[in-house]
Amino acid sequence: MPNIEKPKPYHHGDLRATLLTVAEAMLERVGAEALSLREITREIGVSNNAPRRHFPSKQSLLDALALQGFVRLGAALDQAAACDQPDFLQRLLAIARANISFARQHRALFRLMFATKQRTDISPELQQASYNALLAGPRTIIYGQGIGAVVPGDPIQLALTVFAAVEGLMSLSVDGKLGGVPIEDVAEQIIGNIMQGLAPR
Repeated sequence: MPNIEKPKPYHHGDLRATLLTVAEAMLERVGAEALSLREITREIGVSNNAPRRHFPSKQSLLDALALQGFVRLGAALDQAAACDQPDFLQRLLAIARANISFARQHRALFRLMFATKQRTDISPELQQASYNALLAGPRTIIYGQGIGAVVPGDPIQLALTVFAAVEGLMSLSVDGKLGGVPIEDVAEQIIGNIMQGLAPR
């Protein structure tokens, strides 16, 4: 009978954090559909049952990745929004660039996050995290309204107008460029055009 080596017990730190780190790397390699808990445990070197108390199912692992992604995205956008630049358009562009940068660095995670956001059965925690992650946009619109650079109106809807265009540009780009032009430059042109329409008359 062949000698089958059993996975060694996991003794190296936080298993949950390690599972998420390895899962995210695998997500970027193979996508959400092909991501496998069994392969993740094999890569870490733990038994197939070891992750169950943290993630009872593959979906719970994917939801945890999405939640973590929204927290990180929110931190990146908040940092961009915290700049001291008094010019409203430059503040808005800083957030757009941070959004584009995150999406380009974490393509599969970004897709998973926003696919998860559309589900009707997501947890309140995940729903709140997805909402909080994007608050830098409305806050910046409110700043623009305060200095007279943006028309009055619901800042969430006005921010959505801008960032829907950015999301659309990213969905059209497969290599970070559109017609050979870096997507950041195209976004600057598009946002500039949109803000002309949102400027007070």
